[in-house]
Amino acid sequence: MLRRVVRQSKFRHVFGQAVRNDQCYDDIRVSRVTWDSSFCAVNPKFVAIIIEASGGGAFLVLPLQKTGRIDKVYPTVCGHTGPVLDIDWCPHNDLVIASGSEDCTVMVWQIPENGLENPLSEPVVVLEGHSKRVGIVSWHPTARNVLLSAGCDNQIIIWNVGTGEAMINLEDMHPDVIFSVSWSRNGSLLCTACKDKKVRVIDPRKKKIVAEKDKAHEGARPMRAIFLADGNIFTTGFSRMSERQLGLWKADSMDEPICVQEMDTSNGVLLPFYDPDTNIVYLCGKGDSSIRYFEITDEAPFVHYLNTFSTKEPQRGMGYMPKRGLDVNKCEIARFYKLHERKCEPIIMTVPRKSDLFQDDLYPDTAGPDPALEAEEWFAGKNGGPILISLKDGYVSTKNRDLKVVKTNVLESKPATKAENISVVQKHASPQPSVVSVRKIEDKLEEVLREFKSLRDRVILQDRRIARLEEQVAKVAM
Repeated sequence: MLRRVVRQSKFRHVFGQAVRNDQCYDDIRVSRVTWDSSFCAVNPKFVAIIIEASGGGAFLVLPLQKTGRIDKVYPTVCGHTGPVLDIDWCPHNDLVIASGSEDCTVMVWQIPENGLENPLSEPVVVLEGHSKRVGIVSWHPTARNVLLSAGCDNQIIIWNVGTGEAMINLEDMHPDVIFSVSWSRNGSLLCTACKDKKVRVIDPRKKKIVAEKDKAHEGARPMRAIFLADGNIFTTGFSRMSERQLGLWKADSMDEPICVQEMDTSNGVLLPFYDPDTNIVYLCGKGDSSIRYFEITDEAPFVHYLNTFSTKEPQRGMGYMPKRGLDVNKCEIARFYKLHERKCEPIIMTVPRKSDLFQDDLYPDTAGPDPALEAEEWFAGKNGGPILISLKDGYVSTKNRDLKVVKTNVLESKPATKAENISVVQKHASPQPSVVSVRKIEDKLEEVLREFKSLRDRVILQDRRIARLEEQVAKVAM
């Protein structure tokens, strides 16, 4: 009699658990836009959710601890004139978020340290260059202030947010709509999935296609492609018979897949979320009520099914918490923020362990918030892997610097710099002797603006206090 050998893996018993109702975010009108993005972005401070908004596009930014019912008049980020299609938190600054919209623009926002008290309609910088709606925004994983956007004009633009300039434009590589764009681990390559059924590996700085695969999945419905930590590519798509598939490919030779597996016949697009530390891929289908997870290894069949987390409610979108935002004392290895029609529900993935001591094998050093490169260094051709941090004592967020945008003055014959939006600016260029005096003036201005801001806050507090006292006096008089 043959005995079936069960593959040994420390993630074989990972289980998902939805939090209690009072820890959910309720009464949120999640966007109904028919665009296959996740509609939700999370970091260790905030959860951002794209919502229905009349007369333009908006998204909510909620501090993680602000659970329960969200007031209808809660302030939103509302500067776009068309619906917002995608949002992405900056991996190097937990207060900075980028958004792409149907109004053909990309906007970068600075969120106040304690969240929004008033609606935010003034972005730090507006990036204009697309001629059709912008459906994908994605920050560079290791270089500060480098942002990618992809639009329905079939072009990818890579921006230097610190200067507000479009530095690289990849416009003749995709003949049709781009479904997904993924950076490699050190951000030197891009991997794209397109409506023409091709998966392409692109060197953006050389503007060159390094490898491509035609009909990676033969079905007509949208595909997704992401880079893994070892440089391989993981794809999700549909077969010719409309069965959902996942595939694993070598980035340098995509002629034959490492493996392709069929899953089921549902028609929801699979959104892959990848954890490079544990090599686990989580697949969340739009309209599904489940999250499937797989471990990727070097042994056949290479993509090993682990388990499925299921609920009754279908998901409209999904947010994925970076590793540094997890509770390591509870052996939490992933946390999702599942969007329902009217609420957002956190789901915690846990490895069952008896000990509550720090588990080194579950938490290898992970990517921290510090960038390895400045934008100028990356555009000049330099590469750098993520700067890793240990989670042994838990992640403690440091004070984030304000985002600075220094726009070059094109009217000057010599390249001069002019500081704009100094209250929300962050200088990232390496210091040069010629701009020392300008830097001093900027520092003084920033100091004055800080004092002005604290005075203004004090005046607002006094106004509120006076209003409360007047109310009390009126009650006493009655």
